[in-house]
Amino acid sequence: MQTLDWLVLAGTLLTIVGYGTWKTRGSKNVQDYVRGGNSSKWWTIGLSVMATQASAITFLSTPGQAFHSGMGFVQFYFGVPLAMIIICMVFIPLYHRLKVYTAYEFLENRFDLKTRSLTAILFLIQRGLAAGITIYAPAIILSAVLGWNLTYLNIIIGILVIIYTVSGGTKAVSMTQKHQMAVIFTGMFVAFFLIISYLPENITFSKALDIAGASGKMDILDFSFDLENRYTLWSGLIGGTFLALSYFGTDQSQVQRYLSGKSVKEMQMGLIFNGLLKVPMQFFILLVGVMVFVFYQFNASPINFNPAAEKAIENSSYANDYEKLKTEQTTVFKDKQQIINTYVLSNDDTYEKYIQLANEADTEIREEAKVLIQKAAQEKLVSVETNDKDYVFIYFILNNLPRGLIGLLLAVILSAAMSSTASELNALASTTSLDLYKRNYAPDKSDEHYVKATKWFTFGWGILAIIIACVAYLADNLIQLVNIIGSIFYGNVLGIFLLAFFFKFVKANAVFIAALITQLIVIIGWWYDWMPYLWLNLFGCALVIAIALIIQTTQRNNVSTT
Repeated sequence: MQTLDWLVLAGTLLTIVGYGTWKTRGSKNVQDYVRGGNSSKWWTIGLSVMATQASAITFLSTPGQAFHSGMGFVQFYFGVPLAMIIICMVFIPLYHRLKVYTAYEFLENRFDLKTRSLTAILFLIQRGLAAGITIYAPAIILSAVLGWNLTYLNIIIGILVIIYTVSGGTKAVSMTQKHQMAVIFTGMFVAFFLIISYLPENITFSKALDIAGASGKMDILDFSFDLENRYTLWSGLIGGTFLALSYFGTDQSQVQRYLSGKSVKEMQMGLIFNGLLKVPMQFFILLVGVMVFVFYQFNASPINFNPAAEKAIENSSYANDYEKLKTEQTTVFKDKQQIINTYVLSNDDTYEKYIQLANEADTEIREEAKVLIQKAAQEKLVSVETNDKDYVFIYFILNNLPRGLIGLLLAVILSAAMSSTASELNALASTTSLDLYKRNYAPDKSDEHYVKATKWFTFGWGILAIIIACVAYLADNLIQLVNIIGSIFYGNVLGIFLLAFFFKFVKANAVFIAALITQLIVIIGWWYDWMPYLWLNLFGCALVIAIALIIQTTQRNNVSTT
C-alpha cells in the first residue's frame, strides 16, 4: 500500500459516505425513510438489489472458489431469473396493492399478528448474523494480508455504514449503492484486463481458456443427480430458485429495495434487470478467478495464500517439513510449465491428462501443507485459518497490481461490504420498528416517533453487527457460509408466504405451529448434514406447507365431526 493507494481508497469511501449522507438527510416520515418516498427508478432498483446481494464476500470468495474448483459454482445462480419472473408476477403486485412497508406486514393481513411477528423474528435472526459476517469477511482477510488490526477494521466499516444509513434510510442506501456498483464494476473489469495482460505474450485469452479447460476449471454444467455434489444444474435450478424466491421475495433487505420504486412497472423492471444481469455478473467474477489460476500456471504461487498461515509455521517444529513441501511444489510447478507450453504449441489434447495429473499433485501438496500449518498452530496455541480460498484474489491484487489500482480494488471490496451491510441494517431496523415495536409495543405514535425509533434501531443493529464481526470465525468458504445461514431459515419463511398466497383455507394457528415445527426440523437436518444446504430451501418450504395443510385439515375434520 503506497500513498496513492491510500488516497484512492480513502477518497472513494469518504465520497460515497458523504454524498449519500448529504443528499438524503432530513427524512421526517416513515414513507420517506423506509420506502425512500417511492421515488426510485428501475435502474436504481436493479443496481440496489444487485449491490445488496453482491457483498464483499462475492468479490473475495468467488474468485477463490473458481481458482480451486472452477466455474461450476455459477450453477448456483441459475434459479435467479426464474425467481425474478415469479416475484414480478405474484409478490410485487400484492405488496403494492396492500401498500405495505415490510414483507411481513402482509402476513398479519392474511393470518394474524403472531405469525407476522414470528416470521419477522426468523428474518432478524438470520439477517442479523449475516450482517456481522458481511463486515467480518473483508476485515479478517484485509487484516491478515495487510497487517491491519481486525477489531479496528470491523469498527471502521461498521461506523461508516451506520453514518449514512441512520441519516438517510432507504434512499441513502439506494443512492450510495449506485455509486458503489460503479466502483465495483470498474475495479473488476480493470483487474480482469490486467490479468490477461500479465500472461505470456504467446498466451492469448483463447489459449488461457484452453489451459483452464485442460485443468478442469471450465466445467460449467453438471447434469448429475448426485446429492453429495453441492453444485449441479438441478440444485441450481430447483434449490437455487427456491433460495432466490425466499431471498428476493420475502427477505426485507431485498423487498425494501424494490418497494421504494415509483410504480409496479418500475419495481418489476428493476428485478428483471437484476435477473438478466446476475448470472453474467457471477460468471464474469468466476472467470476472473479462473484467469488468476491461469496466471499462476506461469508465475510461482505461495503454497498457502493466507499470510497468517505461513507465519504460523515459521520457527515451529514443522518448518523443515514445510520447506520440503515448498521444494516439491517448485518441482511440480516447473514440470507443469513445460507440459503447458508443449500443450499450447502442439494443441495435442493428450497433454490434458498430464496437466490434470500435475494439478492433482499440486493440490495434494497444498493439502499436506494445511495439515502442517494446523499442527504448527496447535503447537503455538494460536488459531489460524488454513483454508485459503478467500485469500487468493486479495493476494493477487496486492502482489501484482500497480499503485493506485490496489487502492481501487480495496475500495471495491470495502464498497461491497458497505453496500450489503447498509441494506441489511436498513431492513433489520425497519422490521424491528414496524413489525415488532409498532405492532406489539407502541401502536399509536406519530410518524416522527417511528422515524426516530427506526434510526435508533439502525444504530443498535449496526453495533450488534460490529460485535458479531468481532467474534465471528472463517468457515470453509465465506460465500457458502452466508448462503448456508440463509438456507436454514429461508425455506420456512417462503413456505409461509406461499401458504398465504395460494392456500386460502389455511388459518393462522396451523401456519404458526407448522412454522415452529419446520424450523426445528430444518435446524436438526442442517446440524446432522442430511442434505446439501441448497436443498434445505425446498425441504423447508415443502415441509411447512405439508404440516400446515395436515394441521388445518385435521382441525376442519374435528370441527365437522363435532
